[in-house]
Amino acid sequence: QLQLVESGGGLVQPGGSLRLSCLASGFTLDDYATGWFRQAPGKDREGVACIDSNDDTTTYADSAEGRFSISRDNAKNTLYLQIDSLEQSDTAIYFCAAGSGKIEFRQHMCVIPNVHVWGKGTPVTVSS
Repeated sequence: QLQLVESGGGLVQPGGSLRLSCLASGFTLDDYATGWFRQAPGKDREGVACIDSNDDTTTYADSAEGRFSISRDNAKNTLYLQIDSLEQSDTAIYFCAAGSGKIEFRQHMCVIPNVHVWGKGTPVTVSS
């Protein structure tokens, strides 16, 4: 059974940092295109950071460029998202996903063409 479990979310002050983790089970993470997505209340889901399986090319949403960094630890079968200089607008549920197809940059965000599995998400709240 393919499964993704996110962790690392929480309450953080503006300007702070967080590292989110996404542990995969039932499959090998680096065989798939993977990414981090977020959904704020009343908004559509946004692909903020994605990484290709073949060449580890990374793609970031315009809103994430310069503050977000996606990485993968193949030995731990875990995907990470480092977020620095957090802003209140970063408040959202953050999800990881894995799928197939070459990652695209579309409508200012990254897209995995065929998502096979989603995690249940971890909440991030940025507030003073």
